[in-house]
Amino acid sequence: MNNVGLIYHPDYLKHDTGSNHPERPERLETMLQHLLQTPIWKQLHHLQPSLAAVEWIQKVHPEYYIKMIEKRCLAGEEILDDGDTHVCPDSYAVALLAAGGVLHAVDQVMNNTLHSAFCAGRPPGHHAETAKVMGFCLFNNVAIGARYAQLNHGVDRVAIVDWDVHHGNGTQEIFYEDPSVLYVSLHQYPLWPGTGALTETGSGKGEGYTLNCPMKPGSGEKEYLEAFRNRILPALHKFQPQLLMVSAGFDAHKDDPLANIQLTEESFATMTEMLMEISATYCGGKIISVLEGGYNLHALARSVEAHLTVLINETI
Repeated sequence: MNNVGLIYHPDYLKHDTGSNHPERPERLETMLQHLLQTPIWKQLHHLQPSLAAVEWIQKVHPEYYIKMIEKRCLAGEEILDDGDTHVCPDSYAVALLAAGGVLHAVDQVMNNTLHSAFCAGRPPGHHAETAKVMGFCLFNNVAIGARYAQLNHGVDRVAIVDWDVHHGNGTQEIFYEDPSVLYVSLHQYPLWPGTGALTETGSGKGEGYTLNCPMKPGSGEKEYLEAFRNRILPALHKFQPQLLMVSAGFDAHKDDPLANIQLTEESFATMTEMLMEISATYCGGKIISVLEGGYNLHALARSVEAHLTVLINETI
């Protein structure tokens, strides 16, 4: 049986986005209440992270950008972009804690304390570009984790598979010219933020290390699994990652209010199984998944359960 960690901190609930915002504390509260009622709760290793050191945030985001977020949050500003990235005075510290959750997961997995880990943090991260707040995201947690794995644990090749229904424009932008990180995204297209076309494949030395799989509205498990079999798995086999990370948004679920993709909990379980096979082949079973979107509370909770169940039950 795999040794699977759940990285969570109650302070994640302190990131207050205001009333009626999709990315709200209830996402995590409902998820935890649901998991508590399942057999897998006692099989998970429950770990609390600490705040990420700013020096690791700076491996992805420039100092002026980090200080801007700190200053504006502490000043009591409520919106940091054109309208959807809401914050409160606690949000800067919580964002450091969300990144810290991923760093803690990387340490645990790379030191072989855990085989895999799921980071149940917020705010999410994959829309945050090098120096741009976007889409509920302040710091790009998965990108910070990938850089940390490379610089602190000597990992040469990291693959990031992003199945959030919205394209991870931030992660793509950060690694677009970098051949040491393979970024793969399946997402509804067209849909906000408008990036993630088939033709976006990287540039310079990073040409060919960005793989976008745009999905038409109404697509479901059949189309997603075809993309995995025909495009994603061959790319991962060619790249041979030493660490596999998942931007695990669950808003491609058929019940999610923000998109029009028709996946189910079982779809996420099947995609997890496929990635587990890649991880077993090249990464010693190492997978770190990082929560991104998912805005129907109960669909999110059930999908996370399905994802974690596979991580627990799959053997290397």
